[in-house]
Amino acid sequence: MKKNILLLFVLLSVIAACTSESPNTPKPKGYFRINFPKKQYRTFNSDCPFTFEYPVYAQITVDSDKNAQPCWNNMNFPQFNGKLHLTYHGVFSEKNYNEMTESARTLAMKHTIKANSIDQKLINYPDRKVYGIYYAIEGNTASSVQFFLTDRAKHYFRGALYFNERPQYDSIQPVVKFLKKDIDRMIETFKWKN
Repeated sequence: MKKNILLLFVLLSVIAACTSESPNTPKPKGYFRINFPKKQYRTFNSDCPFTFEYPVYAQITVDSDKNAQPCWNNMNFPQFNGKLHLTYHGVFSEKNYNEMTESARTLAMKHTIKANSIDQKLINYPDRKVYGIYYAIEGNTASSVQFFLTDRAKHYFRGALYFNERPQYDSIQPVVKFLKKDIDRMIETFKWKN
């Protein structure tokens, strides 16, 4: 009798184990759903020698770094844990201009080690005297977008997008794609004041 009860208990345990889902079954990797805000823009206007449009869901703050110079700002995207660092320099000589454009290229190319690709696009708005290069960086890199704008005479403006997260391109790619449109809008509406 005890053997029959034990055999029945073992048989029921085996059947129950085979029919129910084990709690140790691996689940596919997933990411949180991201709700993107509606695209709306406002104009950045300050004492700096430039203006542009930026999204209403971004906050522009003065750069608080100890080495920050006038007209250095950060465009913060708190809901995406990202920041677009914006720096401005007055250009005083051709040598100074060449050094800054080479520095921008060098900073973008530092990501070559981890990048799948780095695409360069020329920025050319001669009616507003806005010229530059846009670097779209794909892969598990610290920065996904970098660019510089200049009038080739006395102004130089640089931007670099960073996230306060460990780079995982597959998880932040939708956010990068969303913010690239805002950066494009910023560049398309960028104007020098003088």
